[in-house]
Amino acid sequence: MDKNEARIDKWLWAARIFKTRTIAAAACKKGQVSMKGVTVKPSRVIHVGDIIDVRKPPVTWSFRVLQTIERRVGAKLVPEVLENVTPPEQYELLELSHISGFVGRAKGTGRPTKKDRRSLDTFTEDVPEFFGDFAWEDDDDEDEYEEEGTED
Repeated sequence: MDKNEARIDKWLWAARIFKTRTIAAAACKKGQVSMKGVTVKPSRVIHVGDIIDVRKPPVTWSFRVLQTIERRVGAKLVPEVLENVTPPEQYELLELSHISGFVGRAKGTGRPTKKDRRSLDTFTEDVPEFFGDFAWEDDDDEDEYEEEGTED
């Protein structure tokens, strides 16, 4: 392979966009990585100047390739390898998702977090006690309606 080109899965891993090369390749296979609006396979060759879009919900990150590398570099050297060209509206989406709360877990799925459980406990402590003592079977209003209906 030429010095000015690299596989996209290796570059995504080497530029520290994904933690492992396996995760980078899986993201390519799932259609989360695209170039010019077209999803790419992990074996796609990239060149200097290409713009790569990586969808990590809720944001689609965009990066311009400054160097094609296939060996992982230190975090301090990442600015020499890529340029972040993500549009400002994507950052607004990110900020909105942080403000709204849960990003990674859909409502109602999985086990509640410790914070969820504590807020539920404080909510149930505030419920008035008479709700538990209410006798539903002693409701005499139904008998009155039945008697009224039979008189007609």
